[in-house]
Amino acid sequence: MAIKHNERSIVDFRSRMKGGGARSNLFEVQMTFPNFAEANTETLNDIPFLVKAAEIPASTIGNIPVPFRGRVLPIAGDRTFAPWTVTIINDTNFRLRDVMERWSDGINDIQTAQGATNPEDYQTTATVLQLSRGPVKGLDRKVNSGEEIPVLRMYDFIGIYPNDISAIPLDHGATDTIEEFQVTFNYLYYEVRGVKDGTSSRLIDRGETAQAT
Repeated sequence: MAIKHNERSIVDFRSRMKGGGARSNLFEVQMTFPNFAEANTETLNDIPFLVKAAEIPASTIGNIPVPFRGRVLPIAGDRTFAPWTVTIINDTNFRLRDVMERWSDGINDIQTAQGATNPEDYQTTATVLQLSRGPVKGLDRKVNSGEEIPVLRMYDFIGIYPNDISAIPLDHGATDTIEEFQVTFNYLYYEVRGVKDGTSSRLIDRGETAQAT
């Protein structure tokens, strides 16, 4: 079908960007911890503020190449879930570093190599939320501090646990720098919750989120 230039103008493009585009710096991470990690309320409240970087997870399906007479027929294979990594700002209380290390140590003790054997005891849940800039209507419309921040999309990680806690570099020559570290998690799968047609929430992959959280 022929496409006319006047159907692909900058004005037409503008009409397709009614939300102004999703912003990578508008997000929040929420997380639960196993009991042996000894996370208190302050720790849970730190997560949305001190997790400075995260990821919307990839969606990957493997490929099975089947040769046939000099050609290859691609067949969809198994789904895999790549590890999920977050970057955390380290405050002077080391609270989040401490709870991550306790979590890891509870899975495999640093000295004895003992730890939790039942996956249900050390696997928990986490959520990353893609936030909106807010429902501002009109140039003179101000967002009330009591209003809820609109959530565009939510990814719930089921069966998550820390696989790697990165080192924190120390350097006498470092200036104007706040410590941070990365934690890489493995998980069973994720579920997606989004907004359908801007009117109602729905669970794209219905599963165990309600029970797991």
